Amino acid sequence: MKIRMENVVKRFGALEAVSNVTLEIEDGELFTLLGPSGCGKTTLLRLVGGFHQPDRGEIFFGSKAVSRVPPYERNIGVVFQNYALWPHMTIYENVAYGLKIKKFSKKEIDEKVRQALEMTNLTGLENRYPGQVSGGQQQRVALARALVLSPDVLLLDEPLSNLDAKIRIQVRAEIRKLQKDLGITTIYVTHDQEEALTISDRIAVMNQGRVQQIGVPQELYERPKNPFVADFIGINNLIPGRVRGLLEDGRLIEVETKVGFMKVENAGGLKTGDPCIVCVRPETASLDMKEISDKEMNGIRGTVNFVSYIGNAVRYDIDLGNGNFFKVDVQNPWNHKALAIGAKVWIYFPQKVSLGIGQSWENRETRA
Repeated sequence: MKIRMENVVKRFGALEAVSNVTLEIEDGELFTLLGPSGCGKTTLLRLVGGFHQPDRGEIFFGSKAVSRVPPYERNIGVVFQNYALWPHMTIYENVAYGLKIKKFSKKEIDEKVRQALEMTNLTGLENRYPGQVSGGQQQRVALARALVLSPDVLLLDEPLSNLDAKIRIQVRAEIRKLQKDLGITTIYVTHDQEEALTISDRIAVMNQGRVQQIGVPQELYERPKNPFVADFIGINNLIPGRVRGLLEDGRLIEVETKVGFMKVENAGGLKTGDPCIVCVRPETASLDMKEISDKEMNGIRGTVNFVSYIGNAVRYDIDLGNGNFFKVDVQNPWNHKALAIGAKVWIYFPQKVSLGIGQSWENRETRA
């Protein structure tokens, strides 16, 4: 089922929770709404589900306008953040509940429930109650209950937020595989960037009710369109500056910052004189105790302020002076001798994996 939203607005009193959102979700796509708490992602999901009605704009399932269609007529499956399982019903009865409401025969209910339990690896747990199974299994029960109705659209609202880290990784992989096997159009809400990058076909990053950028995970990580996306997706060093010149037919820009001149890739449309933000991922930078000459690299002088071991890397916070700090991740820490706090170092990062973007924190006309 293809979903389309056109200029959708939802207000709660003076608060505009969803502001003029226009986007399309392809048939069979796993599309994630990602953003901080209060950004409007759950409200947008509830608009798609019919639990809210837009104050302006329209939502389409295929070619059919559904903004005034109640949830029970949209053929959707929903997995809520708290799972909403009936504690007095067995797992079998929880999964069968929607089928009974829809008046399926006892034989059809049994067949569909058995299939749903098998799909979600719950076979053998039919007679247990929700309180007798783990959090991960409860999440699967909620998913089975949504899938048993053969929905055209699956809505998942922070479905893994109640699980511990290891179980969350396992269950999100199961959800991704199951969604692809079934080919159900799925909208997934989360504030977890890693979860979104791992599970999604495409992601819409939201802030203050607006869509900031839509793209595949790699695009959002490597080519953010504004400082909010650059700062929200993963760790990024953001250095304000001003464009002083265009190089290589505008593909690179020379930027003047408080910590020196840099040459970085032009994210698009920046001209001489424009204010901009230089974005450098910690894993693309390296450290050296001495100055080196390399025309393809940017170099900044600094002092080691803090060192932290994060498992697969050693992260350095480098003080650049004037209140500016720069994070550098050194991979393979078992081959690296940690530098001392106070050490004077040079930070190097390639020109063509660093990005210059405009300073606007909001794209008001983002579409997909």
